[in-house]
Amino acid sequence: MLLQTAKVLVLNASYEPLSICDARNAVLLLFCGKAMMVASHPEHRIRTVTESYPLPSIVRLTVFVRVEYRSAILSRKNIFRRDGFRCQYCGRKESDLTIDHVIPKSRGGEESWENLTTACKPCNTKKGNRTPPEAGMGILNKPGRPSHITLMRQHYLSISDEWKPYLFMS
Repeated sequence: MLLQTAKVLVLNASYEPLSICDARNAVLLLFCGKAMMVASHPEHRIRTVTESYPLPSIVRLTVFVRVEYRSAILSRKNIFRRDGFRCQYCGRKESDLTIDHVIPKSRGGEESWENLTTACKPCNTKKGNRTPPEAGMGILNKPGRPSHITLMRQHYLSISDEWKPYLFMS
């Protein structure tokens, strides 16, 4: 496992999740004394000429970092993540999803978390320039602003079991 491909969960000193970084950056945090290792990848090690160290999986910062309210950035990728890469009208998991305005732009619909959702092309075409009730379509999940933890969870499809308690998944 390369240092650039292995992912490490970074926790604040209070054990709340802050971010996910590559193992190289986590090792730098450890060696500079800015973080402590909470868990490591059991099958992987970092080797130097004279030493061998466990490859970190979770690190905790040694000093609490005050983070202002982190609102999720409204982007196409984050909308797909929030909706689990599924059409919110029929539930199919498509590779060719589009972004749909629940209330069409022509009727004053905004570019906001509460008005944007994912749709497959057939459902988006069927809905057209109407609201879901007018098109006779239901919406599976009401769109809303996700937390940064929700997006972090959905960013990595296979999360190791040791990360789950920190991402509120256990």
